[in-house]
Amino acid sequence: MTGAWQPDLLGDGFEQLTLPLEADAEGPVVATLVRRLPRSFLGLGHGPLRDVDVLYVHGWSDYFFQTEVAKFWNDLGARFYALDLRKYGRSLRDGQTPGYITDLETYDEDIAAARAEMDSGRRLVLQGHSTGGLILALWASRHARAADALVLNSPWLELQIGAIARQTLAPIVGVRARFDPLGTHPVLDLGFYTRAQTEVGALPVPGYQSAWRPPQGFPTHPGWFAAILEGHRRVAARIEVGCPALVLLSTRTTPPLSWREEMTSSDSVLVVDDIARAATRLGSIVTIGRIDGAIHDVFLSRPEPRASAYRMLRRWVTGVL
Repeated sequence: MTGAWQPDLLGDGFEQLTLPLEADAEGPVVATLVRRLPRSFLGLGHGPLRDVDVLYVHGWSDYFFQTEVAKFWNDLGARFYALDLRKYGRSLRDGQTPGYITDLETYDEDIAAARAEMDSGRRLVLQGHSTGGLILALWASRHARAADALVLNSPWLELQIGAIARQTLAPIVGVRARFDPLGTHPVLDLGFYTRAQTEVGALPVPGYQSAWRPPQGFPTHPGWFAAILEGHRRVAARIEVGCPALVLLSTRTTPPLSWREEMTSSDSVLVVDDIARAATRLGSIVTIGRIDGAIHDVFLSRPEPRASAYRMLRRWVTGVL
């Protein structure tokens, strides 16, 4: 049973609610819903999206802290909700393996718990970043017409080494996932993406929790990686999200092999051209927006590309909804 809404560490009108979930092998599990309502009577907005609820889902080794995103939606009249998935951020408990999961469909329980606290009579916009974009795209494809729009910010729709290499790697990962699901992987994140966010001024922000978002990311494991590869396979085989989708991406990729200044104006996590191609397999109405100078999280880029992303999102969402 859920408790009461409590003030959130982000302050400025943000509240959080703990959502109990079914326990797993590591013990009790929760998700955490964060909300910010428009500042008007009873949280009822007056903008063009006053009958809309937005549900945001973060990426890998991440949690919700993007207050500017919430205020953007509030300014359009929408109620904003963000979900810290199980074993991430506000939902991470002692003794848990951060971010670990063996099937992305398990997050259906997290999303269902969040939606139960939202107004079912309002239109729903889903917004996901990176792994959160993959999770929400697959969720929408399994829940026909549940969402009215899907906004994906650099969604992780394809592996960085490409489709052919992914298909070759998947059986090997699958075998290890069966026999050693919590085994170790080499550390591939050298911290360059976090450095890029710091260089452009996106970090730090008030209340930022680096323990929930370590510079080199959480350790990864075969069981989790197999779940990601299965998600990529499903997208490659084509899905139908059942609503208009906007995919926002940088125009360029910089391989994260060594630090380069170009990482402050490009995606140093994903191969954006591969993601753009994969995005065409999400459904029948997909808009791909390329943001010059954006980093992996386009809404954490320098002011000019960030403003471009917000302008594009505003035009698209007000037109679609």
